[in-house]
Amino acid sequence: MSSNSDFTNFSRQSSKGIIVIYFGSLYKALKISWIFLFIFIRKFSQLTSDKLLYIFFAIIALLIFLLFRAYFIYKNFQFKIEGGYFILQRGVLKKTNTTIPFDRIQNINFKQNLIQQLINVYQVSIETAGSKKVEIAIKALSYKDAQALKNQLTQSIGFKNESLTEDLIKKKPLLTISFKELLKVSVTENHLQSLLLLAALVFSFFQQIEDILDGFGKKEILSNYIANEFNSLLHNILILTFLGIVLLILAMISSFVRVLLFHFNLTVFVKERSLEINQGLLTKKSIILKKEKVQSITVSTNPIKKIIGISFITFRQAVSGKVSQKKDKLIRIVGCKFDQIYQIKELLFDCKSVEKSELYKPNSYYKIIMYIRSFIGLFLLNSIVYLVFQDSYVLWLNTLFVPLILLLIRAKFNKAFYKFDKELLLIGNGRIETDLTYLSFFKVQNVKMRQTIFQERKKVIDLVLQTASGKVRIPCLELERAVKLYNYILFKTETSTKPWM
Repeated sequence: MSSNSDFTNFSRQSSKGIIVIYFGSLYKALKISWIFLFIFIRKFSQLTSDKLLYIFFAIIALLIFLLFRAYFIYKNFQFKIEGGYFILQRGVLKKTNTTIPFDRIQNINFKQNLIQQLINVYQVSIETAGSKKVEIAIKALSYKDAQALKNQLTQSIGFKNESLTEDLIKKKPLLTISFKELLKVSVTENHLQSLLLLAALVFSFFQQIEDILDGFGKKEILSNYIANEFNSLLHNILILTFLGIVLLILAMISSFVRVLLFHFNLTVFVKERSLEINQGLLTKKSIILKKEKVQSITVSTNPIKKIIGISFITFRQAVSGKVSQKKDKLIRIVGCKFDQIYQIKELLFDCKSVEKSELYKPNSYYKIIMYIRSFIGLFLLNSIVYLVFQDSYVLWLNTLFVPLILLLIRAKFNKAFYKFDKELLLIGNGRIETDLTYLSFFKVQNVKMRQTIFQERKKVIDLVLQTASGKVRIPCLELERAVKLYNYILFKTETSTKPWM
């Protein structure tokens, strides 16, 4: 890259970017073609030496092609800053020019995956509001050039110029999570989610083993073994209990690994109107979160978190597309103490008034809806389980499921509420977790009233608030109260002159 770091002329990333692009392409190729490995194993004994030689040369040719492709991608990737715009030229066969005005830029983040850490370069990600993914990713800059680019862009879009290596690092961070504290955080995680992910991996592994054995004509051996062992387990309570404990331990280990990978060395600095968040083990990330870009925040806690004295904060930023595509726009800070949460809320909102305002609960019909949906789902699950196993013994598990469902419905209803003042809406939600969502009225883009034919008979209605970060729902409000809140939100959104991002 050019030694000149003012970026007024077109610049390239570091030549090490060829390595980053190459390994990225190689990883994508492996993800797409991994199934061919099992086909190769199946047919290995049938392949002649000539065919093996062709396969070997094909792999070599692919590796050489990916290397040349990485070089040309690097060569044609150029960027500069000019006249209030970030300008990018890229492409190999089809070349494109991308121009982004500074007022569209939402975040400038640093990122390092394992390869980038080994060769000591940084990826600078430039996010824009409304994009489904990172729009610009400069994959290989030295830290000096990355910081220089970040400083120039942050100055232009209204951030205070504060270098992490100079001014910011001298400040005491708002939050620093040690390895020991990460262990505490992992204890409070959703172990059921970790268990399901682990089960999916195990199932996928057995599926692959079954495919390999099928290639050798031995598939029935594994299928019969699993069926016999599973039937034995179902009728042995002691083994089931032991297996449950083992699965819980594995889930907790899985939770800890997940927390360690995402939140290792988590450090949060407070700037004038923004937060700088650094975290990650295999993939390191440095994120600047500007006050104006935050659409809403959710403070989450649960009984174990309360005992330890921590909460989690999730920040939502402007996105477009479906909810399933918004995960990259969610930024989460774990292990926050009460005073740290207070400082973050004070930076973003004036929360004192709304927290002291009157509390409103949903109509009791909300509880009835949850009962009906839960027991319909339980009935369908029982039907499927009975048809699969042809054994009424497994239906005794309902003695555990039914009380648990009743308890969770009651907890969800008790935690559901909303409060509001002149500027801010506070919504409570959750079952085991308690989630408190803070949303400024001027961030709301539109509001809808939704009502089923059953709700119409009960004179209750749902309010759905659409923001740039997604939808926020307030369920089962009495009709009169819902109309008043609906009109007030419309008034605030139409009369506000504040920018929503």
